[in-house]
Amino acid sequence: MPLVRIDIKKNPDPTYVARVGKVVYQAMKSAINVPEHDNFQILGEHDGDHFIYDAGYLGINRTDKLVIIQITLNEGRSIEQKKSLYKTIAGGLREALGVSPEDVFINLIEVKKENWSFGNGIAQYAG
Repeated sequence: MPLVRIDIKKNPDPTYVARVGKVVYQAMKSAINVPEHDNFQILGEHDGDHFIYDAGYLGINRTDKLVIIQITLNEGRSIEQKKSLYKTIAGGLREALGVSPEDVFINLIEVKKENWSFGNGIAQYAG
C-alpha cells in the first residue's frame, strides 16, 4: 500500500496535479505491481515561496515545472524494480504532460508491513 505525496509549483490548470497522480499510479501498477484500487495520494500545489529547490543540483537542470514525488511503501522491492519505477514515472510524465525527465524528482521511503493501519485502529498487515 503505497502512500504517495506529489508536490508542484502552482499550475494554472486545476486538473494538472491530479493528472500527474494518475501517471504515478499507473506507473506503480506496471513497474512494482501495486494492485488495482490501492491508490492513496496527497497532492499539493505551492506558491514560489513555498516550493524551493536547487535548479542545478548534481548537474541536473530543473525548472519551475519540477514535480517532487515521495512514495512510502512496503520494503522488499528489488533495485531493478525501483529503477523501472523511476523510468516509468519519468517517461509517463513526459508523454502525458510534457514534463522533462530533469523535472522529475522521486524519493522512496520503505517501511515494514506492520507500520500501516488502513483504518479501524488495526494493523492489517501485522502478523
